[in-house]
Amino acid sequence: MPAYGGALTDEQIWSLVVHIRELRAANERARTGSPKPDRDGVYTTAHERFRVERVITRGLDTPWSVDFVPAAGPEGSPSGVMLVTSRSGALHVWSGESLSSPVAGVPAVRNRGQGGLMDVAVHPEYRSNGWVYLSFSDAQGSGARGPGFTKVVRGRIKGEGSMWRWADEETIFEAKSEHYSNGDIHFGSRIVFERASINGAEPAWLVYFCMGERGVMDLAQRLDRPNGKIFRFHDDGRIPADNPFVGQSGVYEAIWSYGHRNPQGLTFGLDGRLWDTEHGPRGGDELNLVQRGKNYGWPMVSFGINYSDAPFRTPWPTEGQDYVMPVYVWLPSIAVCGLDTVRPGPDGEAFPAWRGDLVAGGLAGQTVERLRIEGESVVEREELIHGMGRVRDVVTGPDGSIYVVLNQPDHVIRLVPAK
Repeated sequence: MPAYGGALTDEQIWSLVVHIRELRAANERARTGSPKPDRDGVYTTAHERFRVERVITRGLDTPWSVDFVPAAGPEGSPSGVMLVTSRSGALHVWSGESLSSPVAGVPAVRNRGQGGLMDVAVHPEYRSNGWVYLSFSDAQGSGARGPGFTKVVRGRIKGEGSMWRWADEETIFEAKSEHYSNGDIHFGSRIVFERASINGAEPAWLVYFCMGERGVMDLAQRLDRPNGKIFRFHDDGRIPADNPFVGQSGVYEAIWSYGHRNPQGLTFGLDGRLWDTEHGPRGGDELNLVQRGKNYGWPMVSFGINYSDAPFRTPWPTEGQDYVMPVYVWLPSIAVCGLDTVRPGPDGEAFPAWRGDLVAGGLAGQTVERLRIEGESVVEREELIHGMGRVRDVVTGPDGSIYVVLNQPDHVIRLVPAK
């Protein structure tokens, strides 16, 4: 037979690699199955032992994200509770025993396709300022039938009789009206905070969030479009003076990095480095170390193939292409969604042997994995749970327990240390 290099293109050869990896993974799953607890319900891993507890088992509609409100917040605001978003548009308050009725007055969302109400993030200084941040697919003009784009706002939750109400809303980011899209995919979006000094000023809180490329691949490479980017703002929506593209004509000056496909995981490590996980196409989900002004290559390079089974790209840049390559690639895909760092919380530490590791979720993979990183290499990868539902979010709670947001079923569970 002719040599592969003479009969097949590089893209075709790489597509064979993807197929072989898919077959190998399916065979391995069939042989080894999922992580299983012992008869006492305890899971034993390389460094820790844990149990799975059910937290919320009803009242949610495609839950998307959770975050935690510290005790002793502003008067009239929730304290010591968990906030939960549902993609259909509801924001709930979970007291530990009951789920509130939806918070009144939250922004209307374009609940269509992959869009809706997405991330919720509590400001690190909530005790003094009460700010809560939301990302959602914003509808332009004619509601769910019209164009939409990811929008980020902040507001406060205030008591109103026996209910909660969204108040004091401020816009942090919205795309230009001409850049809204009719597409229903790849909205992103996660929100994280960093305390940093800008040009020698007093340290202040910055907010980062990620946007998918809305299914229009080439726009991820354009700085004059918001698609496929990670953004960086002051926590009040001002653009930091040291952002990499400030002062360039026609660009979105809040861009921090670009060339992303659909990032749905974002976290700061304990060492202050920013990480994202983002969906590849069929194959090639990525863990990226996010750096100022860098290009992450989508759609010019990819470890995946087309969903139609057709070849797409090869994974590596050619000469002259200055793309940052992923630190780790899931091949086959797990449909990465949700990412956090295992850390001590204000109420304790649940998993000290995992401190500093990343925990990543997978939708189609129905998995939560632990990743240990040294330098810029993943040195341990371990599956913690599998097959309990599509994992939408993974969050370290105030006591260090790991909360997992599931779809199908629409539950919230948590991993707690085994006594």
